[in-house]
Amino acid sequence: MAGGKSGKSSSLSAAPKSRSSKAGIQFPVGRIHRHLRNGNYAQRIAAGAPVYLAAVLEYLTAEILELAGNAARDNKKTRIVPRHLQLAIRNDEELNKLLGNVTIAQGGVLPNIHATLLPNKSKKAASSQEL
Repeated sequence: MAGGKSGKSSSLSAAPKSRSSKAGIQFPVGRIHRHLRNGNYAQRIAAGAPVYLAAVLEYLTAEILELAGNAARDNKKTRIVPRHLQLAIRNDEELNKLLGNVTIAQGGVLPNIHATLLPNKSKKAASSQEL
């Protein structure tokens, strides 16, 4: 075999496979690797770092979208709007802690009425209703 590196002919070479498909994730590993390199976070970036980061980001996105989809279904809507994202994040303890300082535009606030603002249930009013 003269000239061949691996002994295989060049016409049988496999098609290039993305790092995202190798890792079995949807988020772009190559793009995240580029942003890590250009962001000056460190002098060198290990090969596994963007794969791990892409997997974590994909997991968090899937978690938030699932909860927001449930919120949209509860409100009988077919689209997820910022309000549904807000309800999903603020009703989940761990996501609320992670995104505690985040403001979601057009998200609103959780419905909440402080107990002291509600009318008192006095014994006098309850007894007069019984008669």
